[in-house]
Amino acid sequence: MAYGETSSLNLSQPMPAGYGNRLFLFVMRRMAGAGVNDAHAANALLGAFGRSYRRPLILMRAMMLELARASGRKILVAPCCCPRLTADEARIMHAVGDALRAPARAYEQVATLLGNDDALGALTCLQAVAQAHADLGRPLDLYRG
Repeated sequence: MAYGETSSLNLSQPMPAGYGNRLFLFVMRRMAGAGVNDAHAANALLGAFGRSYRRPLILMRAMMLELARASGRKILVAPCCCPRLTADEARIMHAVGDALRAPARAYEQVATLLGNDDALGALTCLQAVAQAHADLGRPLDLYRG
C-alpha cells in the first residue's frame, strides 16, 4: 500500500458518516502508514470496543496484510488528517459495506481494487472485519451513515 503520495492522490470522495466507518478508515490509514502493529490503531480500537478490541484488531491486521499480498498494484491511502477519501479508499469502504449484504458486488470491487481476480482471500477478510464491527455495535455501512 502506498501511503500519502500527495502528487498522485485523487481525493474524489467525501469522508463517510458514522463512527464505525470513520474508525475503520482511521485504523486502515494508520496501519497503511505505520504498519499493522501501530499502537495508535490498536488504541483507537480499544477505545471503541473496550475489552473486545482484539477481534477487530487482529482481523484488520489480517485484512491489511492480505490486501498488500494480493494486490497487483499500489493501493493509495491518504494521511489520517485528510478529510476526503482516495478512490482506492472509497472502493474499500464500499466493498466492506457490501461484504455481508452483497458479496458478489463486493468481490468485483475488491478485484478491481487489487488489479486481479485473486480477491477471494481479501473479500473473506473484509467480511470478517465487517462482521466483527457489526457484532460489536460499530457497523460498517456507508448507506446508513
